[in-house]
Amino acid sequence: MNFINRTQELSFLQRKYESDKAEFIILYGRRRIGKTELINKFSLRRPTLYFLGRAESKTDTLRRFNLMLMEHFEDISLARSPLSSWDDCFEYLAEKASDRLVLVIDEFPLIVVKFPEMLSILQDKWDNLFNDTKIMLIVCGSSVSMMEKYTLDYDSPLYGRRTGQWMVDRLGIVHLKEFFPSYSFEDILTVYSVIDTIPGYLMQFDSDVAVWENIEGKILSKGEFLYEEVEILLREELRDPSNYMSILSSIAGGLTAFNEISSKTQLDKSLLSKYLYILQRLGVVEKNLPVTDGFKRKLKAYGAKYYIKDNFFDFWFRFVYTNLSELERGNSTAVSGRIRKEFPLYLGKKFERIVIDIFPHLDIFSGGGSFTSIGRWWHKDMEIDIVALNENTDEIVFCECKWQNREAGVGVLEDLQDKSKYVRWNNSTRVERFMIVSKSGFTRKAVDYARAHNFILLTPEDIWKIFA
Repeated sequence: MNFINRTQELSFLQRKYESDKAEFIILYGRRRIGKTELINKFSLRRPTLYFLGRAESKTDTLRRFNLMLMEHFEDISLARSPLSSWDDCFEYLAEKASDRLVLVIDEFPLIVVKFPEMLSILQDKWDNLFNDTKIMLIVCGSSVSMMEKYTLDYDSPLYGRRTGQWMVDRLGIVHLKEFFPSYSFEDILTVYSVIDTIPGYLMQFDSDVAVWENIEGKILSKGEFLYEEVEILLREELRDPSNYMSILSSIAGGLTAFNEISSKTQLDKSLLSKYLYILQRLGVVEKNLPVTDGFKRKLKAYGAKYYIKDNFFDFWFRFVYTNLSELERGNSTAVSGRIRKEFPLYLGKKFERIVIDIFPHLDIFSGGGSFTSIGRWWHKDMEIDIVALNENTDEIVFCECKWQNREAGVGVLEDLQDKSKYVRWNNSTRVERFMIVSKSGFTRKAVDYARAHNFILLTPEDIWKIFA
């Protein structure tokens, strides 16, 4: 498969490469997100030294670094008299690099674990040696917590040395069609809801195989790559993931309020706050408040709802974790059948996320799809799936998403109008728009009502055009 997207990331690296000075770039992001592929694409036709950290002895690590230098600079003397320390290696590199040279140190945390002095050595060499060269140093890693600790935290010797940083994130939803060109919109939505847009996971699915055959064969089958992936990732990031798994299981089961999670897990509230914060830093959980709430309230836990941000984690904890005993016995087909019965409700919530993500691509609003805030809104027992705000135009869009096997009727439109009256935001000056997105279309009466009351009606076919 061809390299897909990453235009922003490549443009960022290209700008840094074209600068006339030394660059120290921190590139990080979760496993399977495509960091190595990004580096490989960027380094094509550019002089690059690529060094991968491994769980090995100190001697083997330095030996491999020497070998890399020897091969790149064609210096056979390093075979006879290898460099015996990182100080020597970096000094040699600075002497040889008279022109622009990219040095990539991948899986940097593995090297620091073996060589704790690496942080201070690299600080010294950057300040007194590399900073006056044309080296472009890219330090890369998959453990988000370790990369932040070693390179971005105030207490790190490397703090303040970076000239740029980029956290590599998921692909945009619109790129899923490139992975699965023959899939229908519902198939694409299913893929997104199950494995998100993580390139390493998308590559596990076979685009020539039916989507549920992929799910059963690649996720629900013991021994497959994705079967234990969530547990493996949590063990890499967290010393003891057991409490975190209890929290994630609770959220996946529909308990989104702090007190609900606390009651279910029986964790001390101060500990729960800490665990939730860590899960947010890892990009697994997100904390939401109604989109119209101010920034001061966003700092408080009261009234917040917690959601699993990563769709694969959400699917795994909702459908795999709860069925592990049966899956361990090889009953993947039976489990798959039960999941498919419950899946439409789960899919409907993910459909809302897709609609949020396509808002910037819609040209049907006065701001051209440019909104300052987009998110959920709720108050007491009322909820609106999506509310989009444009502070510049005073435009507010109220949107409901209906993933159901029947046409949306007039009642859906009227209900949204009624709930919108409780949303407090620039009430005296705002320009209101209403939107319904319905899987199964709309009744004739709903279409007539929409024309008379400033409603936008969309179906999956309309959204599919954006994907296409």
